[in-house]
Amino acid sequence: MNVPKLEKMLGIEVYASTSLGIGGRIRRFPEDFVVEEVLADGSKAEVKQAKKAVQVTGKGRYLVCVLVKRNWDTILVVKAVAEQLGIGAKSIHIAGIKDAKAVTAQHISIGRVTPEQVSQVKIRDINLYPIRFVNEKIHSGLLLGNCFRIVIRAVEHSISVIEKRMESTHNELSSLGGIPNFFGHQRFGTVRPITHIVGKHITRGEWEEAALTFLAMSSEYEHPEARRARQQLWDTRDFKAALYSFPHQLKYERFMLGHLARHRNDFIGAFRRLPMKLCKLFVQAYQSFLFNKFLSARIKHEMPLNQVLNEDYTVKANNATCVALPLVGFKQSISAGRQGEIEKKILEAENVKPNDFRVPQMQKISAQGGLRTVLAFIDSLSVGKPTRDQANRLKRQIRIGFMLPRGSYATVVLREFMKPRNLVKAGF
Repeated sequence: MNVPKLEKMLGIEVYASTSLGIGGRIRRFPEDFVVEEVLADGSKAEVKQAKKAVQVTGKGRYLVCVLVKRNWDTILVVKAVAEQLGIGAKSIHIAGIKDAKAVTAQHISIGRVTPEQVSQVKIRDINLYPIRFVNEKIHSGLLLGNCFRIVIRAVEHSISVIEKRMESTHNELSSLGGIPNFFGHQRFGTVRPITHIVGKHITRGEWEEAALTFLAMSSEYEHPEARRARQQLWDTRDFKAALYSFPHQLKYERFMLGHLARHRNDFIGAFRRLPMKLCKLFVQAYQSFLFNKFLSARIKHEMPLNQVLNEDYTVKANNATCVALPLVGFKQSISAGRQGEIEKKILEAENVKPNDFRVPQMQKISAQGGLRTVLAFIDSLSVGKPTRDQANRLKRQIRIGFMLPRGSYATVVLREFMKPRNLVKAGF
């Protein structure tokens, strides 16, 4: 079954299921894509947290809050909350970045603030609910996973066809034991999938190319105003003019342009104007792209995902030994055996080596690498009955819910059920 060209650009080159998809669209409204974070201790951040009367408990340096956001980038939320509290963004800690085009609930910890101070934060489409004081800040190691409640709209098939295809795909994924644990579309950007390309240039020490890719590489799916501004910068390299022409909603780009307008050739300095989390994401996105390529190749070579072969890497997950592939980094070598030969060819084609992920100019964004399971277990999968789409009465909608372990992507599940031809129009 053919995979969209855009997905191939992200290293996602295959499907795990052979069943036909239902098509449709996600994220028609932010409320169609709800994400609720679950910590390892069982604590769940709920979107409807406001309806619960919570007494702030405990003692410690950090105040844990539930952050509910609608249509907000996580990094920008942290910055906005920090500004209102009068503290640095580094004083706010999260377990993971959540979808921007969604309604999400997650835990954050804030150092040295009171519940009363938090209650004074007033930002549109953001709510903060103090929960407890603790001595350990929130970090990724505390995250168990995320629960998703998603509405797929604009489905054109009959009820019987929708039900048949959803059931068929579900059965195939159940037999496999989960979904291929690809890094999802939002890791790279769907409207403008350039994050991993920026990361590739950074690993090569090509800072000017990295900056121009981030600032000036346009996409046909962007708003025309943004597209024109990027194209003009690409043609002229005039950073001062670009600072005036770039739309104000392109906040990160404008941070860099402000620096380059004053310091024409200081591209490393321009990246230092960005949040460190974002700079890390560039390098991590390139790691993710390579992982996707490794996993796609394993599937194409008909090597098992749920069975360990000789010399495969393995990790413990769900109380079982699972096949794992490397996230290439300066401390992580490629696999051995047959899988290793596949990975070696991909790295040679990319002209990249594990040690390239050590970034001497910005050491904090260096990536030491690690291992990632090839399968992600889908927990508590529920599929509703197809109904009339309330946004388009001539079409149908269907609700789907599930939980995924930390680091796994809902869109990777949805692509198996939907098999969209145009990812951008489908809301990915």
